[in-house]
Amino acid sequence: MRKKLTALFALVTAVLLTLAACSGGGKDDGGNKGGVKSEKSENALNLVSTGDIPTLDPSLATDQIAFYTFAQTMEGLYVLDKDDKPIPGVAKGNPEKSADGKTWTIKLRDNAKWQNGDPVTAHDFVFAWRRTVDPKTAAEYAYMFENVENANDITAGKKKPEELGVKAVDDKTLEIKLIKDVPWMQSLLAFGSFNPQNEKFVKKQGDKYGTTVESTLSNGPFVLSQWKTEDNWKLKPNKEYWDKDKVKLGEVNYKVIKDLQTALNLYETGKADSVVVESQNVKKYKDREDFTTDLQASNWFVRLNQTKNKDLANENFRKAIAKSYDKETYTKSLLSNGSIPTDKLMIKDFVKSKDGKDYLDEVKSPLNYDKKAAKKYLEKAKKELGKDKFTVEFLTYDDDERKKAAQFMKEQIESNLPGVTIKIRQQPFKQKLKLESNKDYDIGYAGWGPDYPDPTTYLDLFKKNSPHNQSGYNNPEYDKMLEEANSDEMLKDENAQKRMELLQKAEGKLLEDGAVAPVFQAGVARLRQPYVKNWQPHKFGGDYSLKEVEIAGAKK
Repeated sequence: MRKKLTALFALVTAVLLTLAACSGGGKDDGGNKGGVKSEKSENALNLVSTGDIPTLDPSLATDQIAFYTFAQTMEGLYVLDKDDKPIPGVAKGNPEKSADGKTWTIKLRDNAKWQNGDPVTAHDFVFAWRRTVDPKTAAEYAYMFENVENANDITAGKKKPEELGVKAVDDKTLEIKLIKDVPWMQSLLAFGSFNPQNEKFVKKQGDKYGTTVESTLSNGPFVLSQWKTEDNWKLKPNKEYWDKDKVKLGEVNYKVIKDLQTALNLYETGKADSVVVESQNVKKYKDREDFTTDLQASNWFVRLNQTKNKDLANENFRKAIAKSYDKETYTKSLLSNGSIPTDKLMIKDFVKSKDGKDYLDEVKSPLNYDKKAAKKYLEKAKKELGKDKFTVEFLTYDDDERKKAAQFMKEQIESNLPGVTIKIRQQPFKQKLKLESNKDYDIGYAGWGPDYPDPTTYLDLFKKNSPHNQSGYNNPEYDKMLEEANSDEMLKDENAQKRMELLQKAEGKLLEDGAVAPVFQAGVARLRQPYVKNWQPHKFGGDYSLKEVEIAGAKK
């Protein structure tokens, strides 16, 4: 999850804002020409964010912001509990599985409804999933359905969407045909791309679906009630939601604030209930009871596009860049928020072996900070490319935190790599994602949050045919290892350790090739009012759930 931040994820907009942020977007303000105003301030949650929502169409969404919005406004067959385990959402219970684990039958709740009162049926899932894998939709996340029978052939144009391995046995019974019995499949069904869609409503909205209040239809705990591009949005409880008695908040207000100091001022004046604290303010607030730092389930890295700037097709030049910046200084001095430097793609404290060892413990990476080695790689690149001067465009976001990050990276790279000039290109969140998708950049600052609990949620990003392979990396050996890791044989429980070792080897190969330049695993320093109770964060999928959050005690 992108999620693109894909991701990055995602990634996004920022992982640094994961627990404090959401954003406003869209093209309709729901009749509110100014900022979102709370009607019941004592029961309203007020949050801030650095960016806009690109879309609330589950078939087209790829970014972090959309997916944590889906976690509030939509509900799939399953949702994640406080321990990130899948529990029934629209589904009435766990799937009934065939002997080989490849045919799932899922019963739906009788009282699951859309906000307009229509029942949520098995047909809504069939329509949504077919629409997502249909090549005409051009959904980047269509690959998430690759374990559903015929999905790959449909996205390749070899079969029709109607041949997807999903059908409505009746209004309240869904049957799914799978290619493999993967252990994370039920968790994947909690991911936003697998949300239902109301066929009649979607077809009526056409291309506008998911872009305005009027063109968005919810079946989750909250509904979108106001939405103003680059300014704000508001959520209110869904009166038709089957579990509405557990929804405590009267409203949730989001304000788009790109400057973190401005956001902090809102917190200090009682206009925001949770905000991120910049590094220069950590010392001031670190002893307060409402201050915390946490390590997040998201990694930040630099994408190295091998297609637009041909110099970056040179492995030695990529490695020179990847080893030229001081990650320790970056995380301690520039961030000071619990983030940790990393030389790897996957995150720590996310996947463990049966004996309790962290997946990352056995991943080998040559991409540590080493300015002497970086210069040696650069000298090799100069000889191979026959040139001494390089100009590289650095694509990043336009919020305050990433402006500082880009400047730090520019100074480090130019200082440690003589002859390399970095030109910073800052873009709003939506435009940055579009440029990356079109491979219209040289190198880009990016983050990724996991979509499901397995290393392939990161490693699959760099497969040759992945829609998120936005850097043009292509290594048949790497693809072959991932293919083997996801074979029926390797997915058997008795081969879990062998599979993990294969994935560790694959990641090592990716890093040896200098396909990506890791920077840090994100942490967040934040202030959150103590009256905000039952906050439920998630390590993958939507970043958090507000369903049972409440304002307990009077606001100051």
